[in-house]
This record gives sequence, structure tokens and C-alpha cells, in this order.
Amino acid sequence: MVIRVVLADDHELLRRGIRAELPGDFEVVGEADDAEGAIDVITARQPDLVVSDLHMPRGGGLAVVQKCATICPIVILTVSEAEADLLEAVAAGAAGYLVKTTPVDELTQALRAAAAGEPVFSPSLAALVLGEFRRLAKAADTNPLTEREREVLQLVARGRTYRELGDELGISPKTAENHVRNILAKLHLTRRSDLVRYAVEHGLD
Repeated sequence: MVIRVVLADDHELLRRGIRAELPGDFEVVGEADDAEGAIDVITARQPDLVVSDLHMPRGGGLAVVQKCATICPIVILTVSEAEADLLEAVAAGAAGYLVKTTPVDELTQALRAAAAGEPVFSPSLAALVLGEFRRLAKAADTNPLTEREREVLQLVARGRTYRELGDELGISPKTAENHVRNILAKLHLTRRSDLVRYAVEHGLD
């Protein structure tokens, strides 16, 4: 299956570099050098995945996420490791947040995961998401999830696969998948990447 991608970055050399490095299961179907152009291309092309810079003219990556996150997963690829930028992107609906120093093989693996609905974060930034997750957890006094579902959600926020969820919780991958489906249904969400945003916005006990 070919993953159709839109690249949004105001540096043409970076877009060209990403396009050259993406393997054969990716197809770049559109590019833009600012936020408004990206929104137009995404709306017209309906890609499977968007890779967007955070800081661009005419709105930036957050505007792209806010307008287009319901169309397909959007991964922010940026130089910024600022906690505020990361959490704002996640809260807006970004499916992932990666730094531009990410090695090519790790980047392509992360993009495949994001296209499949998995949340993806650079390892150095995942701890920031979890830190905010825990902070909000202490403030939350009500939650529709069971204790086991909260455990599953914490692991999903760390980017675990169904198999890894099963290994850590002592359950089968199928049971882990069922837990995730139940969580999505309870929270009225559609994608696994939405669960990270929920964790940041609402927290868990």
C-alpha cells in the first residue's frame, strides 16, 4: 500500500531532501511553503499523511493541524523542542511531533506508524507529553475509563503497539486492541493518535 503524503515546509531544500529520502511505499502528492497553501493542497489532494513544519508563513503548522487534522494524520517536523510548542501541537490535534534531526530510517518508520493512526514522538519529547499527562492526571477527579483502560491509555500515549501493550500488561494483542477500541468508543474518538490529545487535554487518575 502506497502512503500518499503532502509536505509543508517553507524551506524547499528540506522538502526536496525528504522527498528524495522517502522509500517506495511513499508518494508525495503535494507540497506547500506556507500554511494557507498547505491547507489548500491537503483539501484538494486528500492525502493519507501530512508532514508539516511548525513555523511557516501565513499561519504556521498549528493552523494546518487545526484545519486539516480531521482529513488525515498530521505530523509536525520541526527544529523546536520547546515544551509549549509540543503540547500546543498535540492539543490542536497533531498525530505526532518529530525533530528535524531524526535519522531518516527512524523518520520513515514513524511516518508509517502515523499513517496507520499511531501517535509518534521523538524520544526526547515523549517524556514531556507524559509529564503533562501526569500533571493533568492529578487534577482530574472524574474519568469514564476503568483502571485497566487508563493503564492502556498511558501506554498508547507512549506509542506502544498492540503487541507491546500485551507484553507489558500480560494480555494478548487482540485484548489490547479491544481495550483501545473500547476507550475510543467511550471517549467518542476515532484514531489512536486522538488518545494522546485527550490525555494532554483531560489527564487521567
